[in-house]
Amino acid sequence: MNTVAVAAGILFDPQGRVLLGQRPAAKVYAGYWEFPGGKVESGESLRQALDRELKEELGIDVTHADPWMTQQFDYPHARVRIRFFRVTAWQGELTALEHSALAWQHPGAFDLTPMLPANTPMLAALTLPAEYAISQSQALGEAVFLAALEQRLQGGLRLLQLREPLLAHSDWPGWAARVIERCHAAGAQVLVNSGAPAAVHAMADGLHLRSVDLMRCRERPAARIVGASCHDAAELAQAARIGADFALLGPVLATPSHPGQNGIGWPEFEHLADQALLPVYAIGGLRSDDLPVARTHGAHGLALLSAAWRMRQAISGARSVPA
Repeated sequence: MNTVAVAAGILFDPQGRVLLGQRPAAKVYAGYWEFPGGKVESGESLRQALDRELKEELGIDVTHADPWMTQQFDYPHARVRIRFFRVTAWQGELTALEHSALAWQHPGAFDLTPMLPANTPMLAALTLPAEYAISQSQALGEAVFLAALEQRLQGGLRLLQLREPLLAHSDWPGWAARVIERCHAAGAQVLVNSGAPAAVHAMADGLHLRSVDLMRCRERPAARIVGASCHDAAELAQAARIGADFALLGPVLATPSHPGQNGIGWPEFEHLADQALLPVYAIGGLRSDDLPVARTHGAHGLALLSAAWRMRQAISGARSVPA
């Protein structure tokens, strides 16, 4: 089956809503809702195809778009490989030139049906926040960490991984309970690293797989949310195969924990993220102000360890940053 390359745009308005269009009666899947876009023509880059399609379908000129993630789907008539872009700025008035209707929807509260099958996985991905923080209680001291966590939660942090490799197994349940209680009270979700005691896994909202545990999986773990740490194409492919919700990829830059070792760099990160079939967070040697450059290279957002707990550098208003 031949693969059809498609470029699609997810337009964000100032309220964080995204735009969908309803396919007209004359097209396959008439009446289904989709993110605007279309086939890449001969000689076009993905970005050129995106700009042309949104001009033809919506009457706008795109002025800022970041590559986001790739989705592949087999329809009865064709296999499509869609490169989605996050579109945050354009000129012109939005007009339904090729759709029967347009509608703005809040991620996590989509109420339009039916949805084009190839677009459906994007709905969950859009609810992921821009920042994925990783705990550092042992390094900071529990009291300092909990105080920093409270401040970050008040500032909008909504996704946290509990990863404390030096914490004694007997201390994990009580410590995890204290952290999770604070996070849930603020509306944040918590994943437990797969290296933590198994008894703690059920306490959280999901599981984050270390790369070694990821590669041992034959199927998706029985957790509501599953993240995975990846370092190369094989691990990203495994994360997609088991149905992980997102992956971490890196280290992108050199980190203090690995002196003398270079990161993979932004060009390699972009190459690998382009091939991944799930949202990818950049990790390794990064600060919150690296978010714009990370997104230009295809990152969904940033996974931060020590930088997550430096208050002046933490991503502010994480809830308001379009995912």
